[in-house]
Amino acid sequence: MKIDVLTLFPAMFAGPLDESIVMRARRAGLLDLEIHNLRDYAHDRHRTVDDRPFGGGPGMLLKPEPIFEAVEKLAREKTRVILLSPAGRAFNQAIARELALLDDLLLVSGHYEGFDERIRAELADDELSIGDYVLTNGALPAMVIIDAVTRLLPGALGDDESSQEESFSHGLLEYPQYTRPAEFRGMKVPEVLLSGNHAEIAKWRAEQSRQRTKERRPDLL
Repeated sequence: MKIDVLTLFPAMFAGPLDESIVMRARRAGLLDLEIHNLRDYAHDRHRTVDDRPFGGGPGMLLKPEPIFEAVEKLAREKTRVILLSPAGRAFNQAIARELALLDDLLLVSGHYEGFDERIRAELADDELSIGDYVLTNGALPAMVIIDAVTRLLPGALGDDESSQEESFSHGLLEYPQYTRPAEFRGMKVPEVLLSGNHAEIAKWRAEQSRQRTKERRPDLL
């Protein structure tokens, strides 16, 4: 998969995407990731990428010229262009799976008071938000999406079945899990998990998953 990121803060990406599963996917050639500085596409002396909104109001908006130029240069025939902003649809595991099936993504990171509307209307294929809160810019949402999508790429995890049993994989939260020792400070692992009866274990896990979702995230049911 090829992912390009257009951002005003390329240095923010240096740490999180050079570790763990994303790093291994990059080294294995599963993920081709490039970070691009939006200011490289602004050609005035001050490399200006923002301006005041028409009609007044607080803050600044990202100008159309540098973003149009960047997207037109970076996007290829099958590239899906995604804006990252609080106004986007809520990102979730289903969308992560949808994106993981694609070959080419361009994530455009928002900043200031957002985008000139012509960017949304003419350039974007989608617009995503990672939650109902406001961040300083779209760099962190871009990293979240890259991480969530990368771990779904075939071969990115040590065991591809791992991604099938996680929270949200079946629309529910994951069931409780335990490891050795079987008893710790008087707390015992449920007997069913020690029974070796895989049918009963599967039944228990399904029940626990539904119960945990009912208690913590009833909106998912």
